[in-house]
Amino acid sequence: MRGVFKPCSRVVQLWRVGTEAPHGLCAVGRGALSVRKVATWSPLGTAFNTKTAKKLNLFRENVGLFEVPELTSPSGFQRAEAHVEQEAAELVQATINAPTGIQVVQLFDKLSDTLCRVADLADCIRVVHPNTKFAQAAQQTCFHIGALVEQLNTNVGLYDALKRLLDDKAALASMDEESRRVAELFMFDFEISGIHLPDRQREMAVQLNQDILTLGSEFSNGVHTPNAVPKSVLPDHLKYCFTVDGDKVIVQNMHSDSGSDAIREAAYKLYLHPNPQQERVLEALLTSRNKLAQLVGYPTFAHRTLKGTMARDPETVMSFLQSTGEGLIGRTMAEFSLMREYKAKHSPSSPNLYPWDPPYYSAFIKADRFKIDPTEYAPYFSLGACMEGLNHLFGQLYRISLQPQETHNGEVWDSGVKKLAVVHETEGTLGYIYCDFFQRAGKPHHDCHFTIRGGRQLDSGEYQVPVVVLMLHYAPPTMTKPTLLTPGMMENLFHEMGHAMHSMLARTRYQHVTGTRCSTDFAEVPSVLMEYFASDYRVLSQFARHYQTDETLPEDMLRKLCESKKLFQASELQQQVLYAIVDQVYHGEHPLRKTTTDIFAELQNKYYGLPHVPGTAWQLRFNHLVGYGAKYYSYIMSKAVASRLWHQCFKDDPFSGTMGERYRREMLAHGGGKDPKLMVESMLQKQLSIEDLVQSLLDDLGE
Repeated sequence: MRGVFKPCSRVVQLWRVGTEAPHGLCAVGRGALSVRKVATWSPLGTAFNTKTAKKLNLFRENVGLFEVPELTSPSGFQRAEAHVEQEAAELVQATINAPTGIQVVQLFDKLSDTLCRVADLADCIRVVHPNTKFAQAAQQTCFHIGALVEQLNTNVGLYDALKRLLDDKAALASMDEESRRVAELFMFDFEISGIHLPDRQREMAVQLNQDILTLGSEFSNGVHTPNAVPKSVLPDHLKYCFTVDGDKVIVQNMHSDSGSDAIREAAYKLYLHPNPQQERVLEALLTSRNKLAQLVGYPTFAHRTLKGTMARDPETVMSFLQSTGEGLIGRTMAEFSLMREYKAKHSPSSPNLYPWDPPYYSAFIKADRFKIDPTEYAPYFSLGACMEGLNHLFGQLYRISLQPQETHNGEVWDSGVKKLAVVHETEGTLGYIYCDFFQRAGKPHHDCHFTIRGGRQLDSGEYQVPVVVLMLHYAPPTMTKPTLLTPGMMENLFHEMGHAMHSMLARTRYQHVTGTRCSTDFAEVPSVLMEYFASDYRVLSQFARHYQTDETLPEDMLRKLCESKKLFQASELQQQVLYAIVDQVYHGEHPLRKTTTDIFAELQNKYYGLPHVPGTAWQLRFNHLVGYGAKYYSYIMSKAVASRLWHQCFKDDPFSGTMGERYRREMLAHGGGKDPKLMVESMLQKQLSIEDLVQSLLDDLGE
């Protein structure tokens, strides 16, 4: 939901560019131990490595989802909505009548918290709950509270109260830095709705916002729509390699992993064949965003979007991306040359390299060179062992422990969901993580982090501890075998737990800026940093042990794995730089000088190293243009910052409690309540230039 009071629970993973080089492989593992029995696992390991026994709840009181009393049944969402509407109305009047001062910010945050505690919870339940009635009721609540949010975003009384505060220099001077920043963030979101504009222009802003939502939804639907082509366009030996429906061939994806050059070529060209209607929708979406940005006072949509981020402005982003691309291109071309050599051997009749080739040949060459079978690694990464490893790491860095909690009847939506309390040695319980890690029918396959309740300071002086959900997609344990993770799955667990720790360790005064509620290019830093820990042998040796023999993961296996990750990192990152530049150009100066397809072709020819294929329109499948418009660069910049943090602060000692406490104090504790650029500079004790960021990315590639 947009606007001032926008529930913002989900941190969606952008994309992942391989993983980093082996960090700190000089450390040796622990010596051999006796064979581990199930009974010797810690309570945490046992909770995740054993099959959950279903409980009989005949005589147990239903406490409601997340222990919210109203949510014992689907109809409870209506009661929760009624409470929100009543409380919101009271808070609106209190805010309008409040004296100018910090109390206005506190009331705004209370109002935001009132909306988010139900809307964000409902947003999660509509996705994760296996009961259709619960999911539908949650969906309706999202819609109804969204309508309430729209009303509040056009409430002139609220806007005037906030504007009086921001215009009062004495009142601002008396407030702390976080309160001033939160007030400015609320105003920034208010003005995006056009509330400060004259009536006619405000109506235009409201309509443009609605158009953007509608066009974004339409574009997303088109992204995933298969292409249907007449069977006659394909030769007989290819047409039955795809789904055939009558006289049509249905192409649902690019078949990047097919060993047939002909199939990959056909799928690429047919799946990416331009759809005129999809192109019109994209151009209308980009135009509407630009009009809205200019209406509220920004030269482009990118300028509006990048305000308050680490990057600051689109000029900085483009300079960073172009410098990164230039630094990568030599290594990228060398990687493409290697792929051509392999292709010439296996397909001598078609030795040239095309855009449909790198995904297949990069995987093929890695398998040929390193002979890595992910299933050989999985026995060393049982889910319970990985959770024990995270617990050990967090204990050393932050003095916290992950403690399994018994859930009550009705508290969770599936018996496989585990609840963890995050407990600090001296501060007590910092928050709760609900771990929805296991596959079930109807559960989405994407991994994500939901904020259910944000942390904030209460009037009583107590702290409202955060509650989050981590959703992953693992096979559940059986009676004879725990859940086993491939190296990629283990790394992704570390990544998502990075988001969770950002939420748990933040101690902001206001929930509007709690944890991951910060600029996108900063939100990914803690999670990407965790990927470095997941590739360090000193960290892995603490927990990566064979679930049957208790053997430590051999160091040579890890070294081989990490070396394979290095290969083709440059070309993979080069491709992401291209996509990020395309995103910036699309959201830059308007009207666009060419069609989106012509712009993409021009930029691919300039920045990728493999020429654009005429008759294709990759951008029409680029769904991130909807949720990450003008922000696709974020993962690349976060990766550069995380690399610098790792090498400067943690590489020498990944278990340094001194550095962990400093990292929490300077960065994690502030959530979005402090300028992200200043947080990074405080942690690193220096200002990072574009050259520093680019060099960090290049250093990670190795030789």
